[in-house]
Amino acid sequence: MPSCSRPHHHRFAAVRSAGLLVAFAALVIAVRAGAETEWTRFRGPNGSGVAIDAQPPTAWSDTQNVQWKTPLPGGGTSSPIVVGDRIFVTCYSGYGDGQRGGDIKQLQRELVCVNRANGKILWFSAVPAAQPEEYYDGFLTEHGYASHTPASDGERVYVFFGKSGAAAFDLTGRKLWQTSLGTDSNQKHWGSASSPILYKNFVIINASEEGHAIVALDKMTGKEAWRATGDALQYSFGTPVLVEDAGRTDLVFSVPGELWGLNPDTGKLRWFVETGLPGNIAPSVIAGNGMIFAFGGFPQLGAIAVRTGGKGDVTATHIAWSSHNSSYIPTPVLHEGRLYVVSDAGFATCLDAKTGALIYKERLPGASAVGRGKPFYASPVLANGAVFAVSRRAGAYVIAAQPEFKLLGQNRLSGDDGDFNATPALAGRQLFLRSNRNLYCIALPSSLGAAR
Repeated sequence: MPSCSRPHHHRFAAVRSAGLLVAFAALVIAVRAGAETEWTRFRGPNGSGVAIDAQPPTAWSDTQNVQWKTPLPGGGTSSPIVVGDRIFVTCYSGYGDGQRGGDIKQLQRELVCVNRANGKILWFSAVPAAQPEEYYDGFLTEHGYASHTPASDGERVYVFFGKSGAAAFDLTGRKLWQTSLGTDSNQKHWGSASSPILYKNFVIINASEEGHAIVALDKMTGKEAWRATGDALQYSFGTPVLVEDAGRTDLVFSVPGELWGLNPDTGKLRWFVETGLPGNIAPSVIAGNGMIFAFGGFPQLGAIAVRTGGKGDVTATHIAWSSHNSSYIPTPVLHEGRLYVVSDAGFATCLDAKTGALIYKERLPGASAVGRGKPFYASPVLANGAVFAVSRRAGAYVIAAQPEFKLLGQNRLSGDDGDFNATPALAGRQLFLRSNRNLYCIALPSSLGAAR
């Protein structure tokens, strides 16, 4: 277990630094839809996991409310994103397809573009894996080589492929640039999982395992703008979040033992809090109502709420509450002053966001009794008064977003024997769900032909 000392200058510094293309003919670039019908990064708008105006169905099955189902060219745990009339998702193939052995030099990552209306694959662009890569063994077999969700500004799609670096593609699948962010490994050899986010002209990526750094790239050229390094980052698997407070924007993320707030323009540390969350940190932080919430830790889980703002060490002044009710992998969702959590023990938990008080904790039927490993990798998302929590093998649980626990449904796609590790995307009247094998569009029959 790594130690995580306070990020003094010698441990945390901001340093300035100067495929296969499968095309399709006559691609017409459609007019982008309104923001309320898109989902352009991991967990949607600013990583909140909330789609205020979306109205997806709360029930589906192999024969109900599946608008289309598309086999993907490879596996992955990354989430789909929605950009206008297109869906983008990353995959991997050529090696590690559920079987140990094979030629690791055949491994490649793909960015796949899917027609939102009918599920047809329009194109996919492949990037050969930089070598040496982690072997398909241990816990890496639980998630594979495509764990990073793309991000888009509507003109380009930005991806992170771990040791193969970050890349940008235009909407026709042409690779615009590719930049290495490092090729290191930590002792666990899991591979990283953080997804790109966009800020001004930057693509910001937590290259935790590869570079032990948060890196900002110029989104037009891929050139490095700043790099903030820290030893503890190698065990930080969450995606950073941009937090607004009193006209200031902070880039916030959780590492073992601490929560850090950076200036996203320079990468310099503004503040930190000692959280006491040990080991590796998988969930991303959540922000809202003047608070920042961090979850996770191993072997002991925990949660902590920190008030926004401040400078330097704010441990003694900004902690609002802490709790042992937490989540190991999924990122909770915040709504109307309540935090909705799904845990690795198969519980649905609701906390008061202001005080940390437990509102309810209920076991989800069948969640912890199916297969190996943790029952949840996907993070819950919220729309239309409901929390959608996708388990790996026991279906998707739909829970009322209210102070009293109410299970609205448990939806299974029994015709798919792949793991459902990816956080779903919500946009308009549709929910996009990804397994290791397929991409699904879930919508009511009345929504067919009317995506938005």
